[in-house]
Amino acid sequence: MSNFIFISPNFPTNYWQFCRELKNDGMNVLGIGDQPYDELKPELKDSLNEYYKVGSLENYDEVYRAVAFFAFKYGRIDWLESNNEYWLERDAALRTDFNIKSGFQTEDMPRIKYKSKMKEYYQKAGIATARYHMVDDLESCRKFINEVGYPVVVKPDNGVGASDTHKLSSDEELKRFLLYKSTYHPDLAYIMEEFVHAEVNSYDAIIDGSGNPIFEAGNVSPVSIMDIVNDNDNSIYYIIKDLPEDTRAAGRAAVKSFGVKSRFVHFEFFRMTEDQASMGKKGQLVALEVNMRPCGGFTPDMINFARSTNVYKIWADMIAFGGTDMPVGEHYYCPFAGRRDGKNFVYSHEQIMQKYQKNMRMVDRIPEALSGAMGNQMYVATFSTREEMEQFYSDVLAVNDPVNAKVQKELAKVLALGEPTTTALTEKPNLSPAVKPTTAVTKTPTRAVTKTARKRK
Repeated sequence: MSNFIFISPNFPTNYWQFCRELKNDGMNVLGIGDQPYDELKPELKDSLNEYYKVGSLENYDEVYRAVAFFAFKYGRIDWLESNNEYWLERDAALRTDFNIKSGFQTEDMPRIKYKSKMKEYYQKAGIATARYHMVDDLESCRKFINEVGYPVVVKPDNGVGASDTHKLSSDEELKRFLLYKSTYHPDLAYIMEEFVHAEVNSYDAIIDGSGNPIFEAGNVSPVSIMDIVNDNDNSIYYIIKDLPEDTRAAGRAAVKSFGVKSRFVHFEFFRMTEDQASMGKKGQLVALEVNMRPCGGFTPDMINFARSTNVYKIWADMIAFGGTDMPVGEHYYCPFAGRRDGKNFVYSHEQIMQKYQKNMRMVDRIPEALSGAMGNQMYVATFSTREEMEQFYSDVLAVNDPVNAKVQKELAKVLALGEPTTTALTEKPNLSPAVKPTTAVTKTPTRAVTKTARKRK
């Protein structure tokens, strides 16, 4: 029996499903977290063979001792993951220290955590990147801005999500930022990039041990997470019904360039909404950043709704057996709408629920830790057509406030951009499965591997 340590299996709250599917596949699932065992969800308790509580996951010595305890009790640890951006470096350090070869090591971290380092690997994959400058002094920053023009975006070179991200539009704002940096984060490296007029498109995939995708999907964020956080605005993004071919090609090229194996990934690209001489034409993809984990929050559930499948199982099957026989069914648009508390919405919660009761798939309050980027009240639904999805957004986010109504009108223009019709950047690689594939109704190749062919660890 293979031993799998899952770091922080209780957060996000839906991640217990990864543990359940691992256990269903015969893995020995061992959890390490800082929440008391009695406070864990019953579903998570049932999905773990054992749980080790530490005082703080930030304390490396404590987590190290927890892994050592499991290794002493159960033998060699075969896998260690959190599937969480915040713990990627911690996961790599533990793998390195315990000689766990099934994932990234400490030496791999720079290219997958530092935004400046990512650009080299995107460029090797033939994907355009925004010009950048590592923030130093006023004179050098101004020299870069004279080249690319305002606005520019500055953010930690090694950061999580859109936290501490700033859009600077003038010399005055630049000076304020440099003062902020020198006062509060004098030793933190920031990257400054030219502003890209774009929406964010993602490549979400489960990659097998040979570096090939066994499942692919993608989402679109018409409004940037940076703007949502900085403007305290509503949050919207959606799982696209069918992955555009240029996104698929760019995602696969990046997987090869970054050397990804045995992971759930979330790669982000800009799709330009206007021509920019340094990067290309409207509609073209430009690299944003790689995330070597699933898209955050409730996105795995949304992908399930949009593809009529179970990505928790597909991922677990990849870990346990090297592939999956999980079918993928009918495709839908799956929009997420996160309402921000304090806004004067036209339609009440009850009215939204009554109108969309047949489409609604998830309705809940968003945990405080995620509310900055995702709003406070979430709605997730599925629709067969883009027009239905656009009407859903119009209803859920409609407000009486004239200022917010103007924002709503701008959002409608962004949604009206429609879907890309671009062709693939590169020829698709041969992904013929090792054995006969499933008869799933899908454009995504799915490698079928029987459970009798389970890999020995």
